[in-house]
Amino acid sequence: MEEVLGIEAFLTNLPGIGGKLRITPEDFVVEEISVSLPVADDGRYAAARVRARNWETNRLVRHLARTLRISRKRIRFAGTKDKRAVTTQLVQFDDLPESLERLNIKDVEILDVFRTDKRLELGDLLGNLFRIEIGDIGMPKSDTLERVSRIADSIMEIGGFPNFFGVQRFGALRPVTHVIGKKICQGDFEGAVMSYIGNPFPTEAEDVQAARRAVDSSRDFPEALRTFPRHLSFERAILNHLVTNPDDFAGSIQSLPLNLQMMFVHAYQSYLFNRMLSERLNRGLPLNEVIVGDVILPATQDGLPDRRKHILVNEENMAKATRRVREGKGFVSGIIFGAEPRFASGEMGEIEESVRESEGVKPEDFLIPKIPRISSKGLRREILGPLKDFEFQVMDESVRMSFGLIPGCYATSLLREFMKVDMMDY
Repeated sequence: MEEVLGIEAFLTNLPGIGGKLRITPEDFVVEEISVSLPVADDGRYAAARVRARNWETNRLVRHLARTLRISRKRIRFAGTKDKRAVTTQLVQFDDLPESLERLNIKDVEILDVFRTDKRLELGDLLGNLFRIEIGDIGMPKSDTLERVSRIADSIMEIGGFPNFFGVQRFGALRPVTHVIGKKICQGDFEGAVMSYIGNPFPTEAEDVQAARRAVDSSRDFPEALRTFPRHLSFERAILNHLVTNPDDFAGSIQSLPLNLQMMFVHAYQSYLFNRMLSERLNRGLPLNEVIVGDVILPATQDGLPDRRKHILVNEENMAKATRRVREGKGFVSGIIFGAEPRFASGEMGEIEESVRESEGVKPEDFLIPKIPRISSKGLRREILGPLKDFEFQVMDESVRMSFGLIPGCYATSLLREFMKVDMMDY
């Protein structure tokens, strides 16, 4: 199933340990490292650190808005977190709801509340810290230790792991987000909507599958609104719009939170990126060394890749570019294809162009006139995910790991190197 997401290669050919992730939410703990929001007693905004168990960020924010009786648009966060996990992240409100500190939502804890004048935006984070346990490892402890050690040594030697977009980007139970995004880019809004509300997957509960099958076959949106399970709130928002605005499929997509609308297009871009990264690995090209034609992203003062700046590697600057990458002051990149693409040249450029041609995608496809806010210019992204402060402990039937990742890197993309199992089995 990973191939469906464009993931077709590993960094190492060493055998993995197998096992399972997220046997309980406590096996996957994520703490967000947010940008600094200076405290101001009379600040315009209210911010809170929120710890949540088994809550995906978009659904948590939706529930917060309903519980506090405020608009969803008045709540912001820096990064989206997975559902089956224990996560801590910063959430900001346009004003401080009186009931926030005594909020009572199952598996949600308000850790700290303060005022600030700095507005929090999506992407305003420096990274994430992870504490993860891989369970159900069916091999002797000594074998597990040997395999984890060898793989860890290989990853640390090159300074990171293939920076694939993980399965969460595409939907853990239903990996269709990129399919929806492709249809949006093609102007097929009806197809995008039906891929979202219909299109059942065997990983879903039977009542959910039945509801999706029914709307697929009948296209009876009023009936679907009556029968869709209540917890499918985003699907129901789309259906509610279609009941009152028949055939306005583009409008129904806009009934979703903006960051979720954007995620559809971003997921399709992520799929294209994964395919390009897979091909680079399959060709045996390095991730931590430059080749002529590569595009390097310089590091910011925080040590993060500056995706706004590009350095094309040629024969003249090859030595300098190589030195910057080795010193952690530059990152080899791959294209996030959009309306204003910046291709590499040389062999990496050939890879990027071949994937684009195979998909039949054009720059103008990422200009979405009916939903302009989700149009995307594209950018470039580092192909190696830097790994920080990696530690592990081998137990009798599990492995505990802790590490830090920069924004946009997926822990599951690191863990698949150790586990060597399909990410869809996580």
